Amino acid sequence: MALNRRDTLLAIAAVAAAMPMKAAWAADADEANGIVDKARVTFDNVIKTKEFDSLRAGLKSAKGVLIYPEILKAGFFLGGSGGTGVLMVRGSGNDWSDPAFYTMGAVSFGLQFGGQAAEVVILINTQKGIDGLMTSAVKLGGDASVAAGPVGVGQAADVTVDFVSYSKAKGAFIGVNVEGSVLDVRDTLNNAYYGKKVTPIDIVSKRTVSNKHSAGLRAAVAAASK
Repeated sequence: MALNRRDTLLAIAAVAAAMPMKAAWAADADEANGIVDKARVTFDNVIKTKEFDSLRAGLKSAKGVLIYPEILKAGFFLGGSGGTGVLMVRGSGNDWSDPAFYTMGAVSFGLQFGGQAAEVVILINTQKGIDGLMTSAVKLGGDASVAAGPVGVGQAADVTVDFVSYSKAKGAFIGVNVEGSVLDVRDTLNNAYYGKKVTPIDIVSKRTVSNKHSAGLRAAVAAASK
């Protein structure tokens, strides 16, 4: 049956309204893919750092890992800082989950000048740490304990804290302190990466969704955590 003029106009309007949503979804998917690709590079860079013996040792028993390819701070002395990374959780038999996307905000870079950036890897040692990320935003040092991973060959980290962080500088500054930072879910990237509305529980606990694109990152983390 042929559409009348009113029905035709309504159909055209519906298609036009959907186009910006599809464009935004595609942009989020591209961003998510890029973050996963960069997370693999960051993981390789940080795990191979000679002075991070405690990271390599700690990963073998960690319950999860957060990988942030680029935590940024701009400006002088004070200013906003943060970035987006991925959470991966260990399953049985050293089987690591697909990534869930999380932001980290309000990182302290200390009193250094200029624009700054760092690669950050955070080990999650406790179930409390994992559970906190599943239910709400987590403030490091408030809702959960955090410590900076020790730097140096033969050093051992404190495995009793919930989170242990390691950072590698890309700019000229001294250290990155994640205490006080807030970790929160990036829902738009999770939804775009898996093609439907999902929660971190769906991704890393129930594992009801997957994306072949993350295979390389999952393999790299699994190989390093044996």
